[in-house]
Parts: sequence; structure tokens; C-alpha cells
Amino acid sequence: MEPITLTPHTIDALVARLGRWSAGRGPLYLLLAARLRRLIDEGALPPGAKLPPDRRLATALAVGRTTVVAAYDTLRQEGRLVRRQGSGTRVARPALAPETPRVTETSNPLFLHLLEAPDDVILLSCAAPSQPPPELAEAYRSLVLPDGDLGYHPAGLGALRAAVAARYTARGVPTGPERILVTTGAQQGLSLLTRLLLAPGDGVLVEAPTYPGALDLFREAAAVPLPVAVGPDGVDVAEAVRVMERHRPALAYVVARFQNPTGTVLPPLAGRRLVEAANALGVPLVDDEVLADLAFTPALGESSLGEPALGESSLSSYGDVIAVGSLSKVVWGGLRIGWVRGPAPLIARLARLKALHDLGSDLPSQLAATRLLADFAPVLTARTAAVRAGHDHLRAALARLLPTWSCAPTTGGQTLWVRLPYGDGVSFAQLALRHGVAVLPGATTDALGGSVRHLRLHFLAPPEVLTEAVRRLAAAWAEYTPGPAPERASLHAIVV
Repeated sequence: MEPITLTPHTIDALVARLGRWSAGRGPLYLLLAARLRRLIDEGALPPGAKLPPDRRLATALAVGRTTVVAAYDTLRQEGRLVRRQGSGTRVARPALAPETPRVTETSNPLFLHLLEAPDDVILLSCAAPSQPPPELAEAYRSLVLPDGDLGYHPAGLGALRAAVAARYTARGVPTGPERILVTTGAQQGLSLLTRLLLAPGDGVLVEAPTYPGALDLFREAAAVPLPVAVGPDGVDVAEAVRVMERHRPALAYVVARFQNPTGTVLPPLAGRRLVEAANALGVPLVDDEVLADLAFTPALGESSLGEPALGESSLSSYGDVIAVGSLSKVVWGGLRIGWVRGPAPLIARLARLKALHDLGSDLPSQLAATRLLADFAPVLTARTAAVRAGHDHLRAALARLLPTWSCAPTTGGQTLWVRLPYGDGVSFAQLALRHGVAVLPGATTDALGGSVRHLRLHFLAPPEVLTEAVRRLAAAWAEYTPGPAPERASLHAIVV
């Protein structure tokens, strides 16, 4: 486990790595001591690491100071911590400390919640459909595996590449199969692009806030984030152009349509200006289209596939753009099928890099995806109807039980961007966990260090689950007593 580097500005890193520490049974101080013990024993808190002061950690965890003091004292009695007046609390240095292998891993709550054992916590932190559509089960039932095929297709199954390319072409963005790479979900597509295009110290333009899984990847690559604020109409394009002119980043990453986490949509003229500037400056521009299909109302015009036409909504229609897509948000997260659309030479390089890692994505899943795309309109229609209903239901429940919280309606996507009237998202998320609901604090999405009073909530769960989640959030909010005014978060709080 990668060691956590703790400074006064990175306490959120420790809080994130603690995960759902309070979800078990027993006194809070013993639960906290147990999770700290595991971090120490696994090497995430290495010998000599200085832990946060009692009061600061208590504030971040939304517990009383006595809980932290008792947890620290428990570990001190075990010999795992050393507490000295004037020098604080540190992890003890054993006489023969074992060498800890250094590996790269996430401390992002969005992913860590998925690694926890199942419990009664309602996950509003990681957004994906809660169950697959019946069409997916039927696609698997009717599978016919190919004869005389090794099953290794690093660039993707030819039929699936053609099907994805055909969707782009039919929606106003001409594309051939040679411009499509099939990946194991969009996350792998972003990972491959990061490995290929970024070197340590390279600048990468990102939105603030943005998808935290992308920030994880850029941090792993030791790239330098160049954050640009997101407003009501998406990323500030004028500022993005200035950043590209000044820094010439090795990569620019945006979510133009139903931005994650804010749900905003970049207007066509602003999108065109962004693409033209990136192309003129030679900056590779990545548009994350994972949520682009989830529009509550169809765009003007229909494609020959019976789906809303991308047309002006796709940055790829304005120039050279690397698009990343996936079936995980429209179909099901368990169908690990994504893709990258880009120039053929780039796709060929990515395919060689992918071959190095997995020799190709799962073939039965690709066959099922190919079948789904042959008649995709009913699947998409059902999913967009469901997400719109979830959006309306969650907003109504929040307005009824938490009227002081503010969240603007969205026109698509799968999350609400909620602003708390006071306090901060990190400490409230800790209290919410103890009431049985996991939420994503805004600070984990923002490389500018802002969004500390925001939460990202998804609306993909069934109505009764969303109602219960809001009821639990309201109970937590009734108990919430914020600490000092929140500080601006650091990017180091996202991943260590």
C-alpha cells in the first residue's frame, strides 16, 4: 500500500483512506483505532509518519475529540503510536521495520466505497445503473462464440469497432472502424491515454470540479494539473484558451456534455472555440462522452438509429478531438465495454499499449455489446426515462426534507451537484456514513481546492432507496455541527 504523506493541507487524504471506518459495530473509538491499525500494518502510515492533531482529525471526521484521543491512546498502548508533548502523534518506529513495497493506488472515496464489504450503507457516491436491462441478459443468452479465433483482439472485435464507428457516423461525426479502440470500460481508455500522452511533470488542463477518476490517473502519472473553473455553462473556455496558450499542456481533459459532477453542458459556440484553440496550439483534447447519451429530452433531429443526434453537441464535430465513451452508464457498470475514438495513428499506438497490458478486452462482453448496439434505441430510451424520473424524485425529496440545501436541476446525466448552506462536504460525509449513506464530497473532485461545501449525489437508485437515502441525510444534517470554516482543499487530498 502506498504511504500517505500527511501535511496540514492533506488531512483529507487520511480521511479518504479511512473509508467507511465507522460502519461497523462497537464504540467509535475502537472502530477508528481498528482502521488506523490496518493502515499502519499495511504500510499506508509508515514509521515516523505524523498524524493529525486530535482536534483537527475529530473535526474532519465529525466526531468528538475524545473519540480520536481514545483511538490514539489504544494504538499507543499497543506500541503502534508514539505520543509526546510538543511533537505530536507519530507512527512508532519498530526496531526492524519491514520494508514496505511502494505501489500506486487510489484513496478516492468514489472507488474505495466499492472495495468495502457490503453493509447497510446506501451508496450515493459511485454512479452507475443498479441493474442491467433485460436486453443485456438476452444478448448473453444468444451468444455464439466464434470458431477458429484465438480470442485476443487488442484493438477490439472488428464487428464492435464497426458498430461503434457507425453510431458516430450516423450521428453526424464520420468515423471508420480504424478510428475506434475498444477498451475495458472508459476508465481504461483514460488510463491508456494518460500513459501514452503524459510524462512526469507534464501539464494537463482539467476542469474544476471534474471526474475524480481522471484526477487519480493524472496524479499517478505525476502530471501537473492546470485547473480551469466550471460555471453554469461548463468550463470557462476563455480561461482554458489562456491556460493552453501560456502552458501548452500535454493534454486537456473536459466533459463537455452533462459535466461530471456539475451536470452542465458546454454551449456549441464555446465548444467550437475550445476545439479550434486546442487544434491550433497542438494540445491533444480529450472529451469524456460517457454521459453524453443521457439527455432527458431529445436533441433536435433524430439519427437513422432512432437516437438523438449528437450533431453540434459533440466536440468531435468541430475538429481533432479524442473522444472516450462507454456503455457502463447507459447499459450497466458490469458490462466493461468502453472505447476511444481518435485519429487512426493514435488508435494504433493505443492498441499496441493495450496489448502490453491485457491482450484485449473480454470477447463475450464484446459480442454482447455488438448485439446491443444493433438495436440500441429501446435500451437508451428506457434508461433516459429512468434517470429523468430519478432526477425529479431526488430533487423533490431534497426540497421536502433538506430545503436549505441548494441544487440546480440538470438536463441530463446522473448526478446532482448540491451546495451545503454551511460546513464542509468532507466532515458531513463522515457523519452521513454513520447514518448509513455514502456521498462524494466536492473537495475530492476539485483540483483548484474549491467545492468544499459541495456534495455529488447520484439519482440512479430506485425511488424508495432515494427516499430512504434523503431521510438518512436529513437525520445526519440535523446532528451536524461544523468545525471551523473549511479550508481550501489540496489536490493531494484526492489521491496519494
